[in-house]
Amino acid sequence: MTLTELRYIVAVAQEKHFGRAAQRCHVSQPTLSIAIKKLEEELGLSLFDRSSNEVMTTNSGARIVAQARRVLDEAEVIRYLANEEQSQLEGNFKLGLIFTVAPYLLPKLILSMRQVAPKMPLMLEENYTAALTEMLKRADVDAIVVAEPYAETGVETIPLYDEPFFVIVPKGHRFEELDSVSTKDIAEENVLLLTEGNCMRDQVLGSCSELAAKQRVAGLANTLQGSSLNTIRHMVASGLGISVLPSTALTDNDHLLFSIVPFEAPAPSRRIVLAYRRNFVRPQALAAIGDEIHHLNHPHQVPAMPSEAICAN
Repeated sequence: MTLTELRYIVAVAQEKHFGRAAQRCHVSQPTLSIAIKKLEEELGLSLFDRSSNEVMTTNSGARIVAQARRVLDEAEVIRYLANEEQSQLEGNFKLGLIFTVAPYLLPKLILSMRQVAPKMPLMLEENYTAALTEMLKRADVDAIVVAEPYAETGVETIPLYDEPFFVIVPKGHRFEELDSVSTKDIAEENVLLLTEGNCMRDQVLGSCSELAAKQRVAGLANTLQGSSLNTIRHMVASGLGISVLPSTALTDNDHLLFSIVPFEAPAPSRRIVLAYRRNFVRPQALAAIGDEIHHLNHPHQVPAMPSEAICAN
């Protein structure tokens, strides 16, 4: 039994397909299949049910795959201990980000990290919170940038920054005459929302109870939706309705497209955090990324956890 064979069975369990698992492990399918068959013969049992199009773990296989994940995590710790004299700021760092943060943070973060950790290139993944969480638990990424509320077993978070929400309206809209608007005010308008599954949509509806109630009555079919914040920006500019954006998504030239109106105090907002596995073995790398994101968003910052605190977890 080898770590490579354990990686193979974990990949098959996750992908539910030998071909995709082989691609993920960067080997040919016959190589992977032969290695798994050899392991099954060694253990004296079948790990997978191959009778259907989708490969499923057997009852025994599920328990062994779960243990294999734990063994691979411990192997990662051993590698870290063996190389702890080397800088933690060397080698790829796999960072996941939600769609409503990545486009606005990454251009600044990449330039900044080149200066702070030139030997630690960022491998990036954009996705929804749920998908990023699964990738984090599988160790497909080292850390993820997500928005609160966020709580997962075995996962810790570092607060990065808070960002208030703003209302964006087409040129000539009646809100332009107001110093601020209430959450009740926007419920009376056609509000463009992100599609379901996006945490920013949930945060807007959670902050605006009147809008949430209206949306439940109208239903998805009668709700104007956009697939990204950038799409929504242009839909507002074209006059289809109004929307709510986080402050980091606003740019210096947005006033040319639409008008920006603040909420009445206390303005709705969200907190962005850096999430990582509790047993992650590069606390200095986490601290470096967290500190840089914190610094880049200084106007709406919250204190980042110091590296000593990360090491203590």
